[in-house]
Amino acid sequence: MNLSMSRRAMLRGALVVGAGAVLAPTLLAGTAQAYTWSRTLKQGMNGADVTELQIRVAGWAASSASQTRVSVDGDFGPGTDAAVKRFQAAYGLSVDGEVGANTQAKLNSLEQSDGSTLHFNFSEFTDRVSGTFNGGKVSAATAKENARRCMYKLEALRKKLGDKPITVNSGFRSIQHNADIGGASDSMHMYGTAADLDVPGVANKTVYEKAETCGFSGLETYNTDHQHVDSRADLGRAWWWENGTV
Repeated sequence: MNLSMSRRAMLRGALVVGAGAVLAPTLLAGTAQAYTWSRTLKQGMNGADVTELQIRVAGWAASSASQTRVSVDGDFGPGTDAAVKRFQAAYGLSVDGEVGANTQAKLNSLEQSDGSTLHFNFSEFTDRVSGTFNGGKVSAATAKENARRCMYKLEALRKKLGDKPITVNSGFRSIQHNADIGGASDSMHMYGTAADLDVPGVANKTVYEKAETCGFSGLETYNTDHQHVDSRADLGRAWWWENGTV
C-alpha cells in the first residue's frame, strides 16, 4: 500500500531523537577542475585531500543494497579503501585502492571548473524560485557544498545506470518555497542534500535499487512520478528507505 503524500512528508522530515547539531560543511575554497593532489593516497593516511577523496567516491559506498556510507572524516580507512576500489573497477583503472596519478586524473575529469561535476551543475540544484542557495536551514555556502557532495553520489548513480542522463527536478529549496509547496517541515531539500530525480527510460524502481548502493540514506518510495534521494545520515538523521530491501 502506498503511503499518502502527507505521511511521506512526515517521514522525510523525521529527526533522530537526541541527535546532535546539524553538521555544516563549508564550501571548499579554490575548487578547480584540476584538484591539487600532492601525493598518492592510500589506507592509513589522513588529511584534507583524503576528505576531498571521500566526497568524490561517496557514491561507491557499496556493491549491493546496504545502509552504508563513506565517512567524510579525513581518515583513509577500510570503507574509503573499498569505495576507491569500486570506483577504480567502474572506470577501468587498476584496482589497488591506491589513489595515484591515474585515479586522480579520473577523479578530476569528473569535476568542472566551478566545482560542480561533469554531468551536473549548480543551476540544477538552486531554489526554483530565487535561483540561489539562500533562505534555507543552513548558510548558502553550506547548502551549495551539500549540493556538490550530492552531485558526486549522482555521478556514481549515473554510472551504475549505464551512463543514463539524470534530470534533477528539485534540489535545494528555501524555507519559504518548501512551505509553499507543502514540503516536510524539516525537508532535506532545505539543507541542499536532497534531489528529486527523473531518469528517462529507466523505471524508478531501478533507480531506487541502484541508489541503495550509493550511500544515500534517504530514499522515498519509487511509486511516484520521481525518485527522491538524500543524505540525511550526514546531518545526524536516521536512515530512511521507504521501500528498503535491507
